[in-house]
Amino acid sequence: MPKLSLVVPVYKVQGYLPECLDSVLGQDCTDFEIIAVDDCSPDGSGAILDEYAKRDSRIHVIHLTENVGLGRARNAGLEKATGDYVLFLDSDDTLSDGALSAIRDRLDATGNPEILVFDYARTYWDGRVHPNLRADLLREDGPDVFSLAERPRLLDLLQIVWNKAYRRDFVTRTGLTFPPGYYEDAPWTFCSLISAERIAVLDRVCVHYRQRREGGNILKTVSRKHFDVFDQYQRVFDYLDAHEELDEWRGPLFRKMADHYLTILERPGRLPQDARAEFFHRASADYRARLPKGFTRPAGGRGHKYGMLERDAYTTMVSALTAVKLRQRVRSRTRTAINRSKRGAMGAFYQSQLRLPLDENLVLFSAYWSRSVSCNPAAIDAELARLAPHTRRVWAVRAENAARVPEGVRVVRVGSREYWAALARAKYLVNNVNFADSVVKREGQIHVQTHHGTPLKTMGLDQQKYPASTDMDFEKLLERCDRWDFSISSNQFSTVVWERVYPCSYTTLETGYPRNDVLVNATAEDVRAARAALGLADGTKAFLYMPTHREYQPGFTPPLDLARLADELGPDVTLLVRGHYFYGSSPHVAELRRTGRIVDVSGHTRVEELYLAADALITDYSSAMFDYAVLDRPIISYVPDWDVYSAVRGTYFDLLQEPPGAVATTQAELLRLLASGEYDSRDTTERRDAFRRRFCEFDDGHAAERVVRRVFLGEESLLPIVPFDERPHAPTPAQALELVERA
Repeated sequence: MPKLSLVVPVYKVQGYLPECLDSVLGQDCTDFEIIAVDDCSPDGSGAILDEYAKRDSRIHVIHLTENVGLGRARNAGLEKATGDYVLFLDSDDTLSDGALSAIRDRLDATGNPEILVFDYARTYWDGRVHPNLRADLLREDGPDVFSLAERPRLLDLLQIVWNKAYRRDFVTRTGLTFPPGYYEDAPWTFCSLISAERIAVLDRVCVHYRQRREGGNILKTVSRKHFDVFDQYQRVFDYLDAHEELDEWRGPLFRKMADHYLTILERPGRLPQDARAEFFHRASADYRARLPKGFTRPAGGRGHKYGMLERDAYTTMVSALTAVKLRQRVRSRTRTAINRSKRGAMGAFYQSQLRLPLDENLVLFSAYWSRSVSCNPAAIDAELARLAPHTRRVWAVRAENAARVPEGVRVVRVGSREYWAALARAKYLVNNVNFADSVVKREGQIHVQTHHGTPLKTMGLDQQKYPASTDMDFEKLLERCDRWDFSISSNQFSTVVWERVYPCSYTTLETGYPRNDVLVNATAEDVRAARAALGLADGTKAFLYMPTHREYQPGFTPPLDLARLADELGPDVTLLVRGHYFYGSSPHVAELRRTGRIVDVSGHTRVEELYLAADALITDYSSAMFDYAVLDRPIISYVPDWDVYSAVRGTYFDLLQEPPGAVATTQAELLRLLASGEYDSRDTTERRDAFRRRFCEFDDGHAAERVVRRVFLGEESLLPIVPFDERPHAPTPAQALELVERA
């Protein structure tokens, strides 16, 4: 039987759950169990729990068949707990290093009290850590063990259960359970503290209480569910009525009740406007019904508010709150004026367009900072033309890239009046990066963020851990991400990353990447056409080399001697090189380029056509590996600087341990793999299969259709994903040649 049982209720936290579990499993104290309760979570949280449970026998997972809410999910975990003590940890919070050892040692040192209260700190997305404002109440002064009567100010701590360890036999003896509804911590916290005879404190931060930037706290949601607080305090006072020996706590708990009711009334974003009067009158009724004899109101303004509750003086309360709002409105108007002056730099024309109605059928596309017509936005554009021909589709393109626009595509030049008009009036804005800071998100406008790759390297807020790799303004980044309505994902892995590193209130669409549809649906003729466009002769083996950018290098230094590699591979091999400048000044390279042995495809707009043409991919840390894997063709990871790259840029998994195929860390090793054919073996095929199942999860050839039907046609449910083993994919160049010759 373990010393500690940690009950972790789980609901829609897939972006934070791994960090929570890792913070527990990484503790130096190992005498614990985790009871994780999947509260019928609609995201991937349940699967994450199962994966962790497979790796660690201390994790026990309960999957509830219906969503029951936080309180009852905790009850389900409590029933399965076997430890001497029970702790509750919310699944988006984390334990600090050494927390469980400190808790265990303090329990032992204080003779196993019924409750141990420990400290916590609030953590924020930008790295700020704010201490508990009432940490002074947890100083280990005086007796090690005491009753609440000796330290009654512990009631002034936040009404939470996860900053305490409860002796399990004490919980059983008192019959404590969590009620349903909002504010379920109040009856548990108050009833446990007033019932315990032996309490101890630990003056140490053991929990990091995550302050989620986007709607993670249901108590900050406008809803009539806040009326649940009346039921919770009914339970508290019912408990007092059933335990006459605890009657001394009636006055202190009455004060906590009144303060709680006033807090809900005063905090914006909780009660619907048409429910405020009703809430006040119910609060007033409770106040009068439970007012203890001889009760003294607090001094000052708080005491005046108590008086308004006692008199049921709602009109007076409204007048007081209106005065506060007026002061806030003045400050808000000042900020608005400042923002308007900043937006004035955008030009009066854009401002005038923002006042016009939205064009319900206008869609504005952009890709890669308006450099091209490509990627996921281009695939959505094509599918939109097929399924919703009534829409008018326009692309934002920079003037210097206008020549790269395919024929027949309507374009607005970035910075022109037409561009600003389209930004202001288009119902839909589709991009694989963010629009500029100056773009205003209008009410009713829909922003679709398609992204442009599965992340190996750290992204978004995770880049804060690697300051050498970026000088990004993260606050500005999140303001841009706040405009998203939809975020497209090609696999569960990406979904979890995006939701954590871009914590904003968008809807994730697990559709697959639209740009990869062609890799599933392309025919033999498509493959042949892609090769012919690059001048690749039949029988020529083509390796596509796509290195990525290194932020820590001032300029790109190719990690591969392409001329030597081409020479050693022989005349029947062509290297397609995409990305960065390579040894163009070398006469030998120039000769190889003239013969077609090296082809610079950096300017090729449709990378998907390069994938179709290539027999195999050579890359390092580029997201190209995830897309190319859809084709089920060989991938070689050439990673001579893995140690440096992973340390400076940060990665989400170890590419050396989980590669999509063969791995080489030197050019000699790469040449051996290519020349011998070892890059395409049973072992590399097995690695690629595992990689594909993880990262090509939703890429079944229907991604663009899913996006169009959900976003533009308003269909609520997505098309089902074709089972992985039933999906086709484009034929290899050799298969395409055989199929064409047969035909």
